[in-house]
Amino acid sequence: MVNGLTFAGRGRKRGKGATMSTSDTRVENGSGQEIMKRIDWRPAPVSDHEFDADAAIVRPYAWTRGRTKSTVDLRIEVMVSTSELGEDIDALPQIEHRSVAELCAEPRSVAEVATMLAVPLGVAKVLLGDMAGLGLVIVHKTATGGANKAHLRLMERVLSGLRRL
Repeated sequence: MVNGLTFAGRGRKRGKGATMSTSDTRVENGSGQEIMKRIDWRPAPVSDHEFDADAAIVRPYAWTRGRTKSTVDLRIEVMVSTSELGEDIDALPQIEHRSVAELCAEPRSVAEVATMLAVPLGVAKVLLGDMAGLGLVIVHKTATGGANKAHLRLMERVLSGLRRL
């Protein structure tokens, strides 16, 4: 008995802490008699419209065929740009490659590509690695020197991005 209520037939736990679909509860009606009331704990049914909208979404890891590692070592700060071979966007067979080729028309970092595609960083690395292997994108070397122009340009882009936040 809890707070004047007796719970009989508690359901087993399923999944993420959900209880069985129904349970019996003893409650007191207005005249002082104890009656049994059946409580339904099932979630409301989901409409077909909601299922159709979700079915159109392709999970990011389906783009990489389940792979989580790239054959090319890409750090998040590495700049990539579309190569001459990748500029013919209509000739690219995969829609993901088309999206990346459009984004990388100007040099972008791996992190920027992941953010703009709204995919996890690992997925972006695999896509870019595949495209680099096919010659569709150029992977630029990272800046190592102190006075390197590419390094300065990268820092300016990072600062500009931070200001936009």
